Amino acid sequence: MIRKIIFVFASALLLTSCGAKKRTATKKKGASVTKSSESRDPGTINPSNDTETSDTYVLPKDSGRFVKFPIANTQEYIETFAEIAQFEMRAYGIPASITLAQGILESGSGRGTLTLKTNNHFGIKCHTGWEGEFDFHDDDERGECFRKYNHPMYSFRDHSIFLSSRSRYKFLFNYRRDDYKKWAHGLRQAGYATDRKYPQKLIALIQRYGLDKYDEEVVRNGLATVREPKNYEVFTHVVEKGDTLYALSRRYAISIDELKRLNNLDGTNLSIGQVINIRREREVK
Repeated sequence: MIRKIIFVFASALLLTSCGAKKRTATKKKGASVTKSSESRDPGTINPSNDTETSDTYVLPKDSGRFVKFPIANTQEYIETFAEIAQFEMRAYGIPASITLAQGILESGSGRGTLTLKTNNHFGIKCHTGWEGEFDFHDDDERGECFRKYNHPMYSFRDHSIFLSSRSRYKFLFNYRRDDYKKWAHGLRQAGYATDRKYPQKLIALIQRYGLDKYDEEVVRNGLATVREPKNYEVFTHVVEKGDTLYALSRRYAISIDELKRLNNLDGTNLSIGQVINIRREREVK
């Protein structure tokens, strides 16, 4: 089962990375989806739409079944994306129940105007660094730019990267990975959404549809419920000509936000000879 979803995921990523880049946009007005308090911009992957696009999605757990979009109802949304959410839980430690509940809430169970146009299930906006396709949609402001994907799984991956790479969400990963209630309240505490009832809405969806069973299944199959302490190495880098925070973040596998925090930087400008502190997880051999 796991091998199938990994194969589908890896194959799609490989095909996407091989395509030539292009940018197109169609500016349309649409109904707003659930709003969040900040613009989510993972900026770590570039799933452009240059591969062959299909209006069907092969369920990993049944390669003979296809689901036509738009999805009919919430239960079908869950059946379609539960295994993707579990894959993300194994890779990043975010409860599958939380990912599914957020997807249901923010995409209208996959039937929202933005989601239907872009396969964007979590309202991820374009911002600097996005080189894939995009579309415009009315959200906090009129005609905002949102990322467009050739497959919904890339939206799920962007969601995982966003939560795991932002310092404000780090405390969430100290919770038990099957404690969806703490995660729901923690997201609101960290400023993910402006809606005061956001945690209650997530919890209600999880309990109504029994989404916590997907967390239990992942944990039962070997994922530790509590994150193991990480062993870090700390060193410095002397800035040379051509160095940027983005380049350093890619080189040393550390987020730009973490680099700025470690070095008390307000902006992104660097000067030659400047000493930059680096902290990264030590490889276990």
